Amino acid sequence: MTELVGVCNECKKEVYCLDGFLNGVLTGNKEIYCFNCHDKLVIQKEEPQS
Repeated sequence: MTELVGVCNECKKEVYCLDGFLNGVLTGNKEIYCFNCHDKLVIQKEEPQS
């Protein structure tokens, strides 16, 4: 079963629930990100540019 959950806050790609598993990341602020955008955000927080 595939159900649209929402769109990625960064790239606007559609994020689905696939057989009970979210195909993305839901943050504590209830924002949805695809895996690629979430990985980029995590890397940016770990290695901030000076």
